[in-house]
Amino acid sequence: MFEPMNFITSLEYLGKGMLGIMVVMGVIILVTMLLNKLSSKKKKDDEA
Repeated sequence: MFEPMNFITSLEYLGKGMLGIMVVMGVIILVTMLLNKLSSKKKKDDEA
């Protein structure tokens, strides 16, 4: 049987889960950008 209040309660967990996924994706993107910048500087120094 469908209980509307249970659906509303589950939306809180859905929101927290999606927020957690977005935070983890943001951290991964930032770390990737940081590593890309650090490694590109070393390559330019080696070429010069």
